[in-house]
Order: sequence, then C-alpha cells, then structure tokens
Amino acid sequence: MVNSIQWHEASSLSETIAQLSLIGDVRQSPLVALMNTLAWQGKTGQKGEALADSIVDSAKKLIGQKKNARQFIEQAQGPKGPLDGVFGPLIGLMEGKESTGINGNLSFQSWLARVTQVRLKLQQITSAPDPQAMSQMLAQAVFQGKAIDLTDTRDYGSLVAASLGQEWNGFGQSLFVQPLDLAWRQVLAPAADSLNDRWQSTIVEQWNKAFAGRYPFKATGSDASLPLLAQFLRSDSGRITTFLKTNLGGILHQEGNRWVVNPSASQGRVVSPDFLRAINQLAELSDIVFAQGDAGVHFELMARPSRDVARIQLSLDEQKLDYFNQMESWQSFSWPGNTWYPGVNLSWRSVNSGMQLYASNQGNWGFIRLLDKALITPLDASRTQLVWSTPDGNPLKFVMRSELGNGPLALLKLHGFTLPDAIFNVAPGAEELQ
Repeated sequence: MVNSIQWHEASSLSETIAQLSLIGDVRQSPLVALMNTLAWQGKTGQKGEALADSIVDSAKKLIGQKKNARQFIEQAQGPKGPLDGVFGPLIGLMEGKESTGINGNLSFQSWLARVTQVRLKLQQITSAPDPQAMSQMLAQAVFQGKAIDLTDTRDYGSLVAASLGQEWNGFGQSLFVQPLDLAWRQVLAPAADSLNDRWQSTIVEQWNKAFAGRYPFKATGSDASLPLLAQFLRSDSGRITTFLKTNLGGILHQEGNRWVVNPSASQGRVVSPDFLRAINQLAELSDIVFAQGDAGVHFELMARPSRDVARIQLSLDEQKLDYFNQMESWQSFSWPGNTWYPGVNLSWRSVNSGMQLYASNQGNWGFIRLLDKALITPLDASRTQLVWSTPDGNPLKFVMRSELGNGPLALLKLHGFTLPDAIFNVAPGAEELQ
C-alpha cells in the first residue's frame, strides 16, 4: 500500500541535495514515475462526456437552478470514473494548474518547481565561501519569524499532502512533507547550535558573572545586586526579554506573562523544557517584583497573638510594626524600602523576659533572609501565615497579604536557580555542514 512508503532520511546536506535533485528531475524522478502510474491507474473506466450533452446540461443549470451548484462544480472537473472516489484527489493534483497555491489550484508540477528552488538554495549554501555563516543567516531569519523560500516550500508541501485527504495521509506526508522538512532540518541544526552559543555568551555567562555565589541564588553572605537583576528581568526591556524577542520571535510568543512555543513555527527544533521552565519562572517573578521596572513589592502584615508573647516589634527598612496584643490590624509595607539604611530587625518580649532580638539582617535582601527562616503556610490566594519560632519555643505569628502573587515570597524560589545553557536540544554531530 502506498501509505506505507517511507522516505529515507539523508545523513548530510550534500546527500539531501542529491535526493532533491533526483525527485525534481522529471526525466529520472521515481516520484514522477510513481505519480504518473497512480494517476493512469486511477483513470481506469473513465468515460468522456459528449459535447452536446455537456452544453445542454450546462444551459439547464444556468437557468436559475441554484440548488444544483454543487453538481455544476463537479461537472467542471471533467469525466468521472469508478475509481474517482479514491484517486480523485491525486488526479486533481496531477492535472492542477501551476500557481502559488495561495489562491489557485495546488499542482504536482508547482511542487516540483519549488523543490528545485530549494535544491538550488541549498547548493548556494554549500558553495558559499562560508557555508556555516550562510546557513545560520537563513535559519536566524526564520527564528525571528521571517519567511524564506525553504519554509514557504515546506508549507506548500504540507498543503499538497493535506489536499490528498485522510486516505492518502501516509503517502502525502512521506513524499511531499518529509523531503522538505528534513532538508530544512539539515540547515537548521548547526544554526540552532549557534543560537545556543549566543544565548550562553550574551545572557548565561553575564548572569553567572553577576549572580553566581550570591544570595538568594546561594545561601551566602554576599547579596545579589537588585538593580542588576532588574536589568535582566524587566518584562519590557530586560536583557532576557530583548534576547527572546530579537532572536526567537518566530518560535516563541507570549500569552500573558508566559512564553509559549508556537508548534506550527517551531521549525522542527525541540525547545528545551528546562529553558522554557526557567524563562517562565523569571517572567512570573518579573510581574510580581519588577512590575514598575525597578524592584518594588507592596504588601501588608498583620501580627497575631501568641501564648506567652507579650510584644513583637518588626523594623523593615525603617518601616515599623509594634504589636503588644492590641486589636489586630493590617499595616502596609514596601520592599525594598526608601531608605539609605536597608535592613530588618525582629524582636519579641515574653511574659517572663525583656525584649530579645530574634534576627537582624542588613542590606536590601535582609527581609528575604528573614522570610527564609519562617514556617510558611498559605491561607488563600492572597494571604500567607508566617511563623518564626524563638529559642524558647514561642511562635511569632504574622499574616501577609500581597497585592500580586506571593509578593516578596516569590523571591524565595530563586534558591538554587540557574539559567539553562541551551535553548534547543541539539543532537551530537549537528555542528557542521557536510
């Protein structure tokens, strides 16, 4: 059965060119011979229609019988045969007029001409002074969402295969889609590897230089720079967003604050799940912490009473909360605060002692370090309970209410975070054109 035909995948670009040269040569092409044979077999039993009958039937239909429009269209397709139900789409493809396939009929001859265009383009790449650079230039244009001859022809092949219908699906995919798809992948593989290298040098290396070994990415005494983190994560002009829009505009698009792969434009490359997960995590963090460009989170805290705790005092970037078992109320805070002396202090007094210091952390990340020590329990979509246990076992309780997401708690997800080295999963040995 023709649906069981399989296309032999080329192992190099030169072998791909040889394959396309053969199928595009109408004198030697086994595909042309196969299509001619199938079309001839499909016309078995067809009978022509007498000219007089055709004129009379056409005249009848033109005199206002609109309900027969479907039959009138079918008549224009020519003689009918007993095998038209099966071979009709294929015969129509063989007899179709040459056209672009956009507003006209799809045709086998037009597909062959496009295959020849692709073959000539691939030969230009292999004969260029720097084949690697030329292939990367073509692939980069596609990654950015621009159409080129190779991708247009591949899309045309998909239309041809679809036009044959479900009964010819395996046949159409193997002979009209796979040759062009695999040819494009031969060009795309080294370009994808090059884009991985650009991602590493432009983003990953700079990220690691700025944040490796610093809090909150590592539990150390050195803090990451908030202004520098903002430069990477801003949703409109951050380094990561700019790189994605400039280099991957044809493959990734944003839905809300999430980056999503466009399956129809993925160009046969597999975007690394780790890469996609990482950039979406950072995009979510950007919406919460860097919504205004610079780091800034607004939230509210409410202290809760605890047995044997007579007073709780919290100072966050010179914003103070003093709770001594009076009526509970919400108090607004901003992080980082507008002060020259950022830091956090948490103190308490029990019924049996004076004021004692629980924690004192200096710097912009002081409050996040304090949150690191809390027992965190979500209460609902916007409220979270925070509990710090004192050395004598007394719980210091607060409830946090955030404007966006988890508020400052979102920054705790940066523990152990690293940027993936690769955008695409590139198979070994795909680095060089052959």
